[in-house]
Amino acid sequence: MKKGEETFSIIIEHLRRRNIPFQIENNHVFTTEQGVTMIADFVQDHLNINNVFYRIHDHEWESLANIDQVIDAKWIDDVIQNKQIHCHYQPIITADQKIYGFELLARFTDAKGETIYPNVIFNAARKRGRLYALDRLCRLTAVRYAAKIPNNLKAFINFIPTSIYSPAFCLRSTTLLAEKLKLDTNRLVFEVVETDKVQDVEHLKEILHYYRTRGFHYALDDVGEGYSTINLLADLKPNVMKLDMKYVQGVAGDHKKQQAAMSFLEKSIEIGSIPLAEGVETEEDYLWLKQKGYELFQGYLFGKPAPDIQLSV
Repeated sequence: MKKGEETFSIIIEHLRRRNIPFQIENNHVFTTEQGVTMIADFVQDHLNINNVFYRIHDHEWESLANIDQVIDAKWIDDVIQNKQIHCHYQPIITADQKIYGFELLARFTDAKGETIYPNVIFNAARKRGRLYALDRLCRLTAVRYAAKIPNNLKAFINFIPTSIYSPAFCLRSTTLLAEKLKLDTNRLVFEVVETDKVQDVEHLKEILHYYRTRGFHYALDDVGEGYSTINLLADLKPNVMKLDMKYVQGVAGDHKKQQAAMSFLEKSIEIGSIPLAEGVETEEDYLWLKQKGYELFQGYLFGKPAPDIQLSV
């Protein structure tokens, strides 16, 4: 018996002795978190841990040396289970500074009520394999908060397309909740988070098609690499395209940012999408973008995210 085979047999026998549930398929061991922790401890002493791999559900394979990150992120389970989330509202305005709608921004707290920042919680969810569950919690919470917005205004709701396996299956709960709350579907604008990081464009098309056929609107948060062609953008048919703040802030005095902003504007006009500039902080940038033809604006100049709806800017 080879050393690797012998070690494998020892691990299996140890799982059995400890009454830890497991299954074996094609030389792969399927077990619980407790089992994985035990295996990692054993491998640390008897094998090169960098040559042993694990994965959670159908996620990417990773070195077992990284398993501590998964264990350390266990707190995310409580946040999701206990729904330690609420939303803040940030206004989106028209060129003449009338309220067009609000973006609903998720805010999280720990068991003591202390704030957990979004980058921390989403990184933990990715490591733990809970991104779908967290994204679902955010979407459903945002829909409930959208019901508080006046009927003539839009509600922008973020979602992460890479967390969605099957649009018809995964998004059904969102559409059912909107129906239960009697929300007009065209008032809800589902905003693709990390647009420029989406690699599976066909999958994104399926998701957007699902939303479109049910009467919802949707927005792309940044048109980056892979979304630069007019044909592709026209195929995606976004109702709103958001110009990233890195091109907005200081645009009034920066020639390169002005070129990027104008190129973005031309694309949005060509495909019939509403151009929105986010991250507006100064009057100069707002006036420059407004003069060039931008229709919607969002940023601290008009209002910071707040727990209550503010109907004036």
